[in-house]
Amino acid sequence: MSEWDSDKSPEWGDEPARKSSGRSWLGRKGPEMPQESNRDWKLIEKLVMSLQVEQRRSRRWGIFFKLLTFGYLLALLFLIRFPFGESLDAGIGAHTAVIEINGTIAADELASADNIVGSLRSAFEAGSSKAVVLRINSGGGSPVQSGYVYDEIKRLREEYPDKKVYAVISDIGASGAYYIAAAADEIYANRASLVGSIGVIAGGFGFTEVMDKLGVERRLYTAGDNKAFLDPFSPEDEDEVQFWSSVLENTHRQFIEAVKRGRGDRLADDERLFSGLVWSGEQALELGLIDGLGSTSSVAREIVGAEKLVDYSRRKSPLQDFVDQLGVAFGEGFAGQLLESRLELR
Repeated sequence: MSEWDSDKSPEWGDEPARKSSGRSWLGRKGPEMPQESNRDWKLIEKLVMSLQVEQRRSRRWGIFFKLLTFGYLLALLFLIRFPFGESLDAGIGAHTAVIEINGTIAADELASADNIVGSLRSAFEAGSSKAVVLRINSGGGSPVQSGYVYDEIKRLREEYPDKKVYAVISDIGASGAYYIAAAADEIYANRASLVGSIGVIAGGFGFTEVMDKLGVERRLYTAGDNKAFLDPFSPEDEDEVQFWSSVLENTHRQFIEAVKRGRGDRLADDERLFSGLVWSGEQALELGLIDGLGSTSSVAREIVGAEKLVDYSRRKSPLQDFVDQLGVAFGEGFAGQLLESRLELR
C-alpha cells in the first residue's frame, strides 16, 4: 500500500496532503485559485479602474481649458472690434475723460501719436464725457509725433466745440510733451513740476581718434555727395554742421509758432521762454506757460464739474509688458543711441 492510501496521520513537521475538491482534466474541476492570486487580480483591477478615472478626469480638464482659451480669444476679438472706450458711454454716466502721456514720445513707444490720437478720438466721441484731460509726465521726444498729436487736438476741438481739453503736468511736461500741452485750452501743473524746455536737440558721437589709435581704417562707399551726412566714423565737416543747424533752427521755429498759437497773449514777454530752459510750476505760471496750479482730480472736480475720471489711455498687452520687462531690446536700443543722431524736442 502506498503512502497515499495510508490512513496514518502525518508526523509533526510533515506537510499535510492537500485534498483536491476540483475535477481533473478529464471533466473534473481544476484546483481553486489561491487567495494571493485573487488579491493580485483585485489590485490590478483597481489600478486599471483608477487609470480610467484619471483619464476621464484629464479629458474633462482638457475640455475645460480649451473652452476657457476659446472664451479668452472670443473676448479679445470682441475688445478689438469694440474698443473699451466705446463701450463706456452706455452706462458710466457723466465723467471726465483722462488720457495718459507718459515717457518718451516716439513711434515705437506707448506714448506714440497713434496711441494718443486713438485715445483722443474715443474720448471725444463718448457722449457722456464732459471734457478731456491730458495727464502728462514726459520729458519729450519726437517733434513729428508731438506735431501729429498737436494737430489732432486742434481738429477735435473744432469738431467738438463743447468739449474742452485740459493738460495737467505731474512731474515733468517738457519739450515735445509741452508741445502737445500747448494745444489744450488750459494747462495746469504742480508748483514743483518741471515745465517748458522749448528747444530742439540732436546728438551723436565721433570715433575718428579712437579709430586712429586702434589702427582702424574707415571704408565708406556712397552715391551722392551728402549720403554719408554726419557719419560718426568720419571727420566732422563744417558745411554739414551748418546745414544740420539750419534744420534744428527750422524745427525750433515750428515749435515756437505752435506754442504761440496755443498760448496766445497768455505768454509773458520774456526772451528766455524759447531758449530751452525748464521752469518750476510756480515760475511757469508767472511766465504764462500754464494757467494755474492743480491736479487731474481738482481740474475734474472744480473746473469740469464731472468728478468721475475714466481712463481712455491705450495700454500694453500683458505679453508685451512681460517681454519689455525681460529687457530683450536693451542692446539694440543702446547701439541705436550710440550710432545714430536723433532729432528730439527738449
